[in-house]
Amino acid sequence: MGILTELPQLTLLLAAVVAVFAGFVKGAVGFGMPLIMISGLATLLPAEQALAALIVPTVVTNGYQAFRQGLMAAWQAVTKFRVFLIALLVCLVLSAQLVTVLSQSTLFILIGVPVVAFCVMQLSGWKPNLRSEHRRRGETLIGAFAGLSGGLSGVWGPPTIAYLTAIDTPKAEQMRVQGVIYGVGAVALFAAHLKSGVLNAQTLPMSILMLLPALIGMALGGVLHDRMPQATFKRVTLIVLTVAGLNLIRRGLWG
Repeated sequence: MGILTELPQLTLLLAAVVAVFAGFVKGAVGFGMPLIMISGLATLLPAEQALAALIVPTVVTNGYQAFRQGLMAAWQAVTKFRVFLIALLVCLVLSAQLVTVLSQSTLFILIGVPVVAFCVMQLSGWKPNLRSEHRRRGETLIGAFAGLSGGLSGVWGPPTIAYLTAIDTPKAEQMRVQGVIYGVGAVALFAAHLKSGVLNAQTLPMSILMLLPALIGMALGGVLHDRMPQATFKRVTLIVLTVAGLNLIRRGLWG
């Protein structure tokens, strides 16, 4: 059973609570699961184990979100955002191989700094605006950065959301596109970390175990999605993510 037999029951319980909350946020606003899971689990587990634990829940929940509106809608999103996806996938696969090379403190800082920067800018009211003549270049650069972040940490939501916001993507389309981008990236993340060794016979059972609480949380978040104003809940989510990101930076700097 790999690391499951080595971890205290309290640690497993707390990890499950993190997964429920991460799923809850994703069900309510469509994003945030990997970011919350890596932030929360990294306080309980070594960075590589925390990254491995979020992979299976990320693949399954993003697959559901991507195909919720049907195969045709998902394919249209793929063709429309193909440049972003290609840049993301290439950089994700390449950067995933650095996880076992970088120190744990460096990894925490690389995850935490972009997260906090994005959240603070969003909370301050900043709204990126990408002009049409610069879209292809911006799509490539932001997709590459998202892939770099995703390969290192399993988190590529913040740059993706920033890009979709910058081009004024309608709400319904944005939810669908997020699912497709996260879903494709999640499959690539799974494959990349099989190769990197982060996901292996020791860590895979933990990742599978995290799936059930994540799905429970996602179902609960879906109920709230229809009852609470999304703008209000997104603001609360960004505050939580800012605190989580600051905690990662603290761990990277001071352990």
